Amino acid sequence: MRFSVWAPEAQRARVRVDAGVHEMTAGDGGWWHADAEGVTYSFLLDDDDVPLPDPRSRWQPHGVHEASRVYDHSEFAWADDAWTGRQLPGGVLYELHIGTFTAGGTFDAAIERLDHLVDLGVTHVELLPVNSFDGTAGWGYDGVLWGAVHEPYGGPDGLKRFVDAAHARGLAVVLDVVYNHLGPSGAYLDRFGPYFAGQNDWGPGLNLDGPGSDEVRRYVIDNALGWFRDFHLDALRLDAVHALADRRATHLLEELATETDALSAVLGRPLTLIAESDLNDPKLVTSRERGGYGLHAQWSDDLHHALHVKLTGETSGYYADFAAPDALERVLREVFFHTGTWSSFRERTHGRPVDTAVLPGHRFLGYLQNHDQIGNRATGDRLSATVAPGRLACGAALLFCSPYTPMLFMGEEWAASTPWQFFASFPDPELAEAVRTGRRREFSRHGWGEAEVPDPMDPATVERSRLDWTEVDRAGHREMLELYRNLIRLRRERPELADPRVADLRVETAPDGSWLVLHRGGLRLACNFGRAEARIPLGATATLLAWGTATVDGHEARLPPETFVLAETTP
Repeated sequence: MRFSVWAPEAQRARVRVDAGVHEMTAGDGGWWHADAEGVTYSFLLDDDDVPLPDPRSRWQPHGVHEASRVYDHSEFAWADDAWTGRQLPGGVLYELHIGTFTAGGTFDAAIERLDHLVDLGVTHVELLPVNSFDGTAGWGYDGVLWGAVHEPYGGPDGLKRFVDAAHARGLAVVLDVVYNHLGPSGAYLDRFGPYFAGQNDWGPGLNLDGPGSDEVRRYVIDNALGWFRDFHLDALRLDAVHALADRRATHLLEELATETDALSAVLGRPLTLIAESDLNDPKLVTSRERGGYGLHAQWSDDLHHALHVKLTGETSGYYADFAAPDALERVLREVFFHTGTWSSFRERTHGRPVDTAVLPGHRFLGYLQNHDQIGNRATGDRLSATVAPGRLACGAALLFCSPYTPMLFMGEEWAASTPWQFFASFPDPELAEAVRTGRRREFSRHGWGEAEVPDPMDPATVERSRLDWTEVDRAGHREMLELYRNLIRLRRERPELADPRVADLRVETAPDGSWLVLHRGGLRLACNFGRAEARIPLGATATLLAWGTATVDGHEARLPPETFVLAETTP
């Protein structure tokens, strides 16, 4: 078989296949090639006898520092021939981490819980990164070999079994991918060629616009298309795209969107790109015909921040701007809070307005919680650790009755009591200590003592973060689960609730922000966040769903503190 590697600056390249070493021949564009027989291989560059794994490795059964292994995608027996995919509009996403979603922490163990997601009403399962990283346990954002699936989770066959099982249940699968940086251990790309250009907050960034960048961009795009084509994935969530430094006329994201749409036409099923971005720039999800990049959706942190402040009262750090009484109303109506306006956290103006008459709400993902907003807290505490059930219920009702695509984080649906903390497992003791010390130093600046910040390298931190599935049927948890099921069911059954036309959304709020009413066609959602009973004229009499003792009587909603009612107007 043929082995190839891009190493444009090397004077010599060899490939070690099983027990033999073979000289490689220089080809066009900096590529080297050799024909040999075997399954375990690594590359040697120039006169260096240190073997390196394949940058485009499909399989790393022994870790990111060891030899790669040949993997043939055609050998897997797929059973999803009838799968035609799922569009994002009208969808409900569920974000999960394979390592802590179940006690087993593998793809096969996760398959056993897919029926729970079907019963919940989820349409898309979003996996945190599963590509190879150093160690056994981690969030996945320190990956270094983007095409190889993390072996402790089950490797490439394990992921394929998971996708196959999800498709059999009507669930689309979204994969979180990280192209903005590489992890601190096992990132050998710079040994092969000019892959890196500068640093960002998390590590070395890719060379997307300098000399040699054509092949680097191809590396990214081929990887993304491979997930769609070879693993039958339905969508990719692109991590922190604001950290992709690209000054070319055609941005990498636009190029990726163009090629993804072309592959979608070939495969005959929808393929979706969802960006995480700190830019508050609707250009990402504006069509290419209108001068945008043509991505299909992006996360909306502003909606999260406004909901978080409303539910918790926290106003420190980047939450400060969202303390305004009308912050939640503005975000519901305008998508972004910062629209070319002052951001006190950034100490500058930030963002650009969304033309809600043109862009539909389904292109923006809303959420009460996600891996970042839980795991990047000092103790990884969920909202359910500090927020009363009634307030959580109001937040969930707003999320699922909004014009945005809702996403929830694993366990949120039953108000899981388990935290989700930051953890890693780097074998290098110096790197492990640097991560441990850096984490504690970061939170000490915010008043946390060292003993209060969990040790990210302690296996107990991983165990604390694992979901406890016995909670599902316990009092205090099963009621929240039933609420989530009903909200998702109503969003599916009542077109008004999934209507993505943001410009048509009408929002009423109390002057002090204590209550809020959403008008969704003939439906009204009234939420009372205050400490006193609220009586609100709704013009609606038929109750569809309520929390607590909230009622509708004589076209008026009577809402005790921390309750909501979803009601229907009658002719």
